[in-house]
Amino acid sequence: MLRVKIKKGSPQNLYKFPIHDTLNKHIWDELQLKEEVREKLLKISQAFLDFLKIDTEIKDVRLTGSLANYNYSKYSDLDLHIVLDFSEIDENLELVSEYLRSKKKIWNDLHDIKIKDYEVEVYPENVNEKHFSTGVYSVLNNEWIEQPEKDIDKHLDVQTIVDKVESLVDKIEDASGDLEKLKKAKEKIINMRKAGLEEGGEYSIENLAFKVLRRGGYIGDLNQQINKIYDDQMSLEEAEGDIEFQKRPGFKSTYIKNRNALIRTKVKIKKAPFTKDPPEGFPESAPPLGQ
Repeated sequence: MLRVKIKKGSPQNLYKFPIHDTLNKHIWDELQLKEEVREKLLKISQAFLDFLKIDTEIKDVRLTGSLANYNYSKYSDLDLHIVLDFSEIDENLELVSEYLRSKKKIWNDLHDIKIKDYEVEVYPENVNEKHFSTGVYSVLNNEWIEQPEKDIDKHLDVQTIVDKVESLVDKIEDASGDLEKLKKAKEKIINMRKAGLEEGGEYSIENLAFKVLRRGGYIGDLNQQINKIYDDQMSLEEAEGDIEFQKRPGFKSTYIKNRNALIRTKVKIKKAPFTKDPPEGFPESAPPLGQ
């Protein structure tokens, strides 16, 4: 178990980086994915494809991240990558990528699917996209694409991780309230993690620093700030006259009374249309029964 110096006020477990001798036993039978887990992941993948509502097929389903490696923890997710050929969807790959990212966010916001108490995070991935993780497993083919190594150097430069985290936290806090600065801070963090994964994989200083930021809620807060400021900039304040009108005595009780009266109103219909064959003489242009 590796522990990093705690930043003042931070929970201790934010800076714990366990490196285990075996893969997670709830997910794996030694180096083979448990069949019950595999079946669930495949069902989730198909459900996500149905949710996308696009005419394409899944090329592969891949499990990656810390739960396909030896550095899993209670914060780990099951990172499920649904591999598609973006070019089969549309020739405008940038448009396809933006669409799939949006659908991914909606799916992950809507669903709270867990397997063995680990959340399942779904990611659409282009078939030609490069992987830099040290553990990548094909759920579809039930075999390793990139098998993780057990003999990872456990003597990580933990103080560098602390310095990296605190530097990024300072940037986020300094950018608070400034949309452009917040966007730059987010872009810096994304590029930092990407570079770290490319050069050092799962155990890179940059990737572990990102994990600390995510555990501590800084990534979520950063996204919320960006969305809130943007929404405020795109909105118009309510007219002062409307606000004063709503403050008039009796406005709220009158509004509720009228609303409730409207809800209780019933529209009487002698016969519900199209519940049986149309009466004789019904215009020929009417749609067929049930249409």
